[in-house]
Amino acid sequence: MTIRTVLSILGVNQFEEDLKTAIDFCGAQGAHLNALVIALGASPIIGDYNAISPVWIEERQREINALSHKTEEIKEILGRSDISYEVQDVYTEFALADEDIAERALYADVVLIGRQAARDEELRKRIIDGALFRTPTPILINRGTRAMNSSSRSVLLAWDSSDEASRAARQSLDLLKQADTVYVTMVDPVARAGVNGEEPGADIAAYLARHGVKVQVDRVASGGQPADEVLRQHAVDVSADLIVMGAYNHPRWQQTIFGGVTRSMIEESKMPIFMAH
Repeated sequence: MTIRTVLSILGVNQFEEDLKTAIDFCGAQGAHLNALVIALGASPIIGDYNAISPVWIEERQREINALSHKTEEIKEILGRSDISYEVQDVYTEFALADEDIAERALYADVVLIGRQAARDEELRKRIIDGALFRTPTPILINRGTRAMNSSSRSVLLAWDSSDEASRAARQSLDLLKQADTVYVTMVDPVARAGVNGEEPGADIAAYLARHGVKVQVDRVASGGQPADEVLRQHAVDVSADLIVMGAYNHPRWQQTIFGGVTRSMIEESKMPIFMAH
């Protein structure tokens, strides 16, 4: 998939690093940036006689004014860049944020979640629910120790022959083609027709190679360790600066419960992850 539109989610309180990352990423990809600035407000406080508290109304107005001020600041920063861009802001309640994000994610090739937005637990949950599990749009999330590079030289593609892994590989093709090496990594693969084929990893490697991707297939034994730990360690071993993988939810993201490997990778990984569902 060619990346031409990037939706970057920016928290209203901290966004400087995330905005710079989005500018650099869009510049490297030749993509248009849609910067979405989000302020999460609390639900209305209802007082006596079912009246909305005036304190809540005043606080809401202060938050809306702050959002408007930060949005203008972001526009000024982007105006000094060389990329194509637009800026939107949304003031929404916690319970409605995923719908607001999903509505905008439909019109992007990837949703970018920088370190500052990812550190906000409530915002992160709603981005994942809205963008990843309510739209066909993949996310690129960074919970690592440093800012994300505009392009990756070494990529680990977690492969298990699933629909989700296939979508992740297809949707990340632009990024995979830029890498020096893509390590197609399989944990305890089963060599059987209808599962991974007689030579696990050979089919996806051939597919990627036809697109100009430089591929190496790594079949890794878990030794009884959880798959997510094996993947993270192998990413370190091959000096990967990006992990590409399918995202799984069982049955959906509800009450913050979703696929064990997916959740663990998001919570524990120290490098950016490209996820598709």
